[in-house]
Amino acid sequence: MGKASHGNFFEDFAIGQEIVHAVPRTITQGDVALYSALYGMRFALQSSDAFAQACSLPRAPIDNLLLFHVIFGKTVPDVSLNAVANLGYAECRFLEPAWPGDSFTARSTVIGLRENANGKTGIVYVRSMGFNQRGDAVLTFVRWVMVNKRDAAAPAPEVVVPLTDAQVNGEALALPPGLDFSTYDAAVAGSAYRFEDYAVGERIDHIDGMTIEEAEHQIATRLYQNTAKGHFDAVLQKAGRFGRRIVYGGHVISLARSLSFNGLANGCLVAAINGGRHVNAAAGGDTIYCWSEILAKQDFPERHDIGALRVRTIATKDLACDTFPSPGGEAEASVLLDLDYWLLMPRSVS
Repeated sequence: MGKASHGNFFEDFAIGQEIVHAVPRTITQGDVALYSALYGMRFALQSSDAFAQACSLPRAPIDNLLLFHVIFGKTVPDVSLNAVANLGYAECRFLEPAWPGDSFTARSTVIGLRENANGKTGIVYVRSMGFNQRGDAVLTFVRWVMVNKRDAAAPAPEVVVPLTDAQVNGEALALPPGLDFSTYDAAVAGSAYRFEDYAVGERIDHIDGMTIEEAEHQIATRLYQNTAKGHFDAVLQKAGRFGRRIVYGGHVISLARSLSFNGLANGCLVAAINGGRHVNAAAGGDTIYCWSEILAKQDFPERHDIGALRVRTIATKDLACDTFPSPGGEAEASVLLDLDYWLLMPRSVS
């Protein structure tokens, strides 16, 4: 009796609390293949060892978002098992390349708390970090999540809302050691458009849609060992806020990323996530479309083969993006995701 965990509720968190998350995770080539099958990921650098080696890497790296989801999943049993919703991200930086066969652990620090006006839930802010088997930090990010209270009568903590940077400094983006795009084969990668071909303010309709199947989003979430109840327990969710299981927000991020290949095929590495929020929840049966806007461009001193694009991608459900719907507009109810991130992209080398 009493050995099973019910997870942490809002009143269980304290500012400065350090959490070591359980269950180390080795990402295998099988995980990579399943990730590709779930999302249709087609970026050449992650798809082919030969292509990666032509770019002076030892082999195809693990997709940055697969790494993000695995580290995120480690945090769920301790941070968001009793969540109403994951609300947003900031200051996400990919620090080191990750390779099939690497093993990962995660730790988090509570950096903010704010009880909601209804007294039944509160917002928990954490900074999480992922480490490989050598103890090298591979990923860091801040996220905030709405968590249920165990006891509505429990006193509210002092309000602490952390200040986060509006964006990751483009000059500080980590470039994978050895990466060289000077002989990048754009024809094989699937697009002629390189860094110079994109203009700040340009908008790209990615055109294609992908429907979320119930089985697929649950398989994906299990792949990351994400145990959040809202994604799996149909009986429990009948009495919940949405009346049904909802899709893990990261599933929508990866779908949008894969769909963005049509227009951003050479944006092969996500270097950082400046910020993001899940505007509305998704459910099985929703069809995802997306569009992107180029927000900024970053040159790197003494690197003539590579640049970075700051991109904002909006994902919608059941609404094609030829009119570029965005949060706050008439299509607000159809917008699922608003994500701001940096992409590494090859330059034209003369």
